[in-house]
Amino acid sequence: MSMLETDVRYLGGIGEKKAQALGKLGVFTLFALFSFFPGPYEARTVIKPIAMLMENESACVRGMVAETPALSRIRRGMELLKLRVMDDSGALDITYFNQSYLRDQLQKGEYYVFYGKAIVSGGRRAMTNPVFERDGAAHTVTGRIVPVYPLTAGLSQKMMMNAARQALTACADQLPDALPVSVTDKYNLAQARFSYENIHFPADFSALALARQRLAFEEFFILACALDALRGRREEHSGIRLQAADIEVFYATLPFRPTGAQRRTVSEAISDMSSGRPMSRLLQGDVGSGKTLVAAACVWYAWKSGFQSAFMAPTEILAEQHMETFCAFLAPFGVRVGKLIGTMTARQKRDVKAALLAGELDLVIGTHALLSGDVRFKRLALAITDEQHRFGVDQRAQLNEKADRPHVLFMSATPIPRTLALIIYGELDVSVIDELPPGRQAVDTFVVGEGYRPRLNNFIRRLVGEGRQAFVVCPMIEESGELPEDVKSAENHAAQLETVFPELRVACIHGRLKAKEKEAVMAGFVRGEIDILVSTTVVEVGVDVPNAALMIIENAERFGLSQLHQLRGRVGRGRHKSYCVLVSNSEGGEARARLKIMTQTNDGFKISEEDLRLRGPGEFFGSRQHGLPELHIAGMGADMNILQTAWDAARLLLAEDPGLCKPESRRLKERTQALIAAAGGRFN
Repeated sequence: MSMLETDVRYLGGIGEKKAQALGKLGVFTLFALFSFFPGPYEARTVIKPIAMLMENESACVRGMVAETPALSRIRRGMELLKLRVMDDSGALDITYFNQSYLRDQLQKGEYYVFYGKAIVSGGRRAMTNPVFERDGAAHTVTGRIVPVYPLTAGLSQKMMMNAARQALTACADQLPDALPVSVTDKYNLAQARFSYENIHFPADFSALALARQRLAFEEFFILACALDALRGRREEHSGIRLQAADIEVFYATLPFRPTGAQRRTVSEAISDMSSGRPMSRLLQGDVGSGKTLVAAACVWYAWKSGFQSAFMAPTEILAEQHMETFCAFLAPFGVRVGKLIGTMTARQKRDVKAALLAGELDLVIGTHALLSGDVRFKRLALAITDEQHRFGVDQRAQLNEKADRPHVLFMSATPIPRTLALIIYGELDVSVIDELPPGRQAVDTFVVGEGYRPRLNNFIRRLVGEGRQAFVVCPMIEESGELPEDVKSAENHAAQLETVFPELRVACIHGRLKAKEKEAVMAGFVRGEIDILVSTTVVEVGVDVPNAALMIIENAERFGLSQLHQLRGRVGRGRHKSYCVLVSNSEGGEARARLKIMTQTNDGFKISEEDLRLRGPGEFFGSRQHGLPELHIAGMGADMNILQTAWDAARLLLAEDPGLCKPESRRLKERTQALIAAAGGRFN
């Protein structure tokens, strides 16, 4: 057995309890141990004069112990060890809690280097529990760049450093260089041994940067190879081959001309569905870009070949709206459309399920109710998921399992930079609607402070007086003592607005309401029975309310740009001029600059790129519903350039060695297969 696969208990200082604690971090072998990367790092290389220490600054000082450390017992279980350290600039008072054994290690008149966080009060400077070593020692905890590991109970930073050192020494001659030499040479990447050594024990920050670049590149590269392998597996399977049909027949019945982007994405989907291989495609499009038309065209194409389609939406009211839209698109052809949602009666559900099984419905539109085990189809060929990020990987898979490898179309209104989409959505093919239909209005966006509240209230009153409706979005449901007082809660703000606008109809909606309550409030807003709808982000992906012309977002600095863009997309959907007002009292320059981006563009893809740069990919991932394996060192926000380079490099290698069969690709293939196996054979 390779040393790489040796159990961590082989290492000195790792007993059963520490091994169990490491297991909680996914660390069972020596390879897993030195692949458990630290971050951030503490720079302990510069010695500062004591007099130059600043409040809360973490720094190293070199000084002489001026007096014998004094030990005192405050109470049972509490001991204090105090000493004074001097250098040419001043004095530093140091206190250790419950570490009496240090009294014998810190000798009066000897010089030591201490590292800790400074406490400055008046002219006095102090530290509590700093790490230290004798001046001129081997620089294990000072005089170097020290890694900080993300740990769990039962483990310490010192123990992890010692374990990593032992693991690297034991495996020095076996450190896996998964990248072929041709790749490392072409892209000037550091060698594996250098990279693993310097990611844990960096010689300097330049070496650390080289190591991190190499390991991040490798992680992206292996992921790209794994995604290619999964796509290859999918293409090996035969799917339902739909018969050729003239899509112009469908377009001819529309009351408008589809955009070029809509036509292109429909063509891409049709090419998949008629290829004999199962389609697995993500349809990305900004708010209002016309994704539903593309979905309807795909449903029509499946219907022409005599097959059924299923369309799953995240909420009942969205399902109802899609029902109306699909019926309008497909009515001229006699396509039979039904719905299946949770609030239907048991008899209604039975009737729909029976009709699906008998082939008496060509399209069913529903919510999670479609996932029920007793929902069966006669000839299902196409499964469509709307706002796919609202569903988990397993939920999407359940819908897809309603037939033998049906064609699958995922739709998302969260614009994501194309390269990132290729990674996030695994082995899916990606189509992008990058063009808005004619007549779609830009929403004028403004950033204002609390001082504009009277003018904002007058603006609300004027717009509602003209017959329009308004959304008001708050970051919280109810007041919380953990947050500043100026953070608006939906419930309290709704009550305030009822007082400010006694003549208007104000309602509140949030995630703690029962599903039926939320549906009832939204339905009332759609019917125009509510003038001002106060909510949390439950309306981020919401229904089409053409009469809503104003979106107000309170404490806007607390939202990501992509989320703000989604919320803004709730207005401007009708013929009325629409507005978005971002209310923020944040005085931070970065927060104001970020919000200003919203006033400069309505392009969701530009906004998402900026959001990715500023906040990383969390906005797009939600709670890991993308299904990808977790990245250990690469970051999809900070490392976009590395991602693009690694992705392009992988494509070039795979073009020359599609199955990774060449001898130099052996380790890369092993790592790729291990990644796929760990993910259960699928990423999405």
